[in-house]
Amino acid sequence: MARDIKLGWDVESLNKAYRQGYMAASMGMERSRCPYRGEVVVAAWEAGWEDAEQVASEARPADDLFSRIA
Repeated sequence: MARDIKLGWDVESLNKAYRQGYMAASMGMERSRCPYRGEVVVAAWEAGWEDAEQVASEARPADDLFSRIA
């Protein structure tokens, strides 16, 4: 498994951070509550958080006249 010893992350840890960020956003946790400190791992967590937010926003019904007619 590829691992960058200096930065302390590997592919598995980035995947885990992404999944945890996705789950955090799905449960309504604020983005500022990221538990990580390393720049790369924080970016993976935030990517998961942002993806979950995007999925949730697409699932919300639009509140306009045309969406209520259809």
